[in-house]
Amino acid sequence: MVIGATLEESERAVALARARPGLSATAGVHPHEARHWSAAAAARLRDLLILPEVVALGETGLDYHYDHSPRDAQRQAFAAQLALAAEARKPIVVHAREADDDMAAMLRDAAPVVMLHSFSSGPAVFEAGLAIAAYLSFSGMITFKTWTMSDRLTACPPDRLLVETDGPYLAPVPHRGKRNEPAFVRTVAEALARARGESIESIGQRTTDNARRLFGARLATTL
Repeated sequence: MVIGATLEESERAVALARARPGLSATAGVHPHEARHWSAAAAARLRDLLILPEVVALGETGLDYHYDHSPRDAQRQAFAAQLALAAEARKPIVVHAREADDDMAAMLRDAAPVVMLHSFSSGPAVFEAGLAIAAYLSFSGMITFKTWTMSDRLTACPPDRLLVETDGPYLAPVPHRGKRNEPAFVRTVAEALARARGESIESIGQRTTDNARRLFGARLATTL
C-alpha cells in the first residue's frame, strides 16, 4: 500500500500502483498539511478517489503533537475527507496523535469504514473505534520496550485486526535505527501473535483476510 500524505504524493502513489504489480495507493491530505486544504484540493482528491488504483482515502486525521497546521484547519480538513470517503464509498486511513477527545468525537459520526492506522491512542479513541467497527492497524511500536498497551492487542476484535510497518518510520525491534521496510511486517505480526497467544500462521491469515475485506477486490487479487 503506497500512502499519499499530500495531493502530490497521492498522484505519485497512483503512478507507482499503475506501474508495479501488487501495489495499491491511497490518496489524502495528512493533518500536517491541513492548512493547505481548499475547495480546489477537495475537487482534486475527489478525482483521485475515482481511480481503481486508489483503494482508500488517507492518510488524514488529527495530529496535536506537532501542530504543523492549526487545529481548526485539521478538524475542517478531516471532516471534509470523512465526507469524501463516504461519497466515494472507500475506507479512510486515519492518523491520530495526541488528539484523543476531538478524534473520538469525530469518529462517532463517521460514515465511511475507518482504519485507525499505527494505533497508539488512549481509551477514548479505542472505544470510539470499537463502537463504529473500525479496523485497528498495529505497527512496529508494539515491539518497543516503551509499548504499554498490550490490552489493546488482545481486546481488538479478531475481524478488525491489521498489521503494518508505517515504512520508512517505526522500524520494529530488532531493526530499530534502520529504514523501515514492508518486509518487516512479519516481525510486527509475530509480536501480535505472541501478545494474543496465537500462531503466526493464524495471525497472518486473519490480518490478510481483514485487509482484503477492508480494501476490496484489488487487494483480494494481490494478497
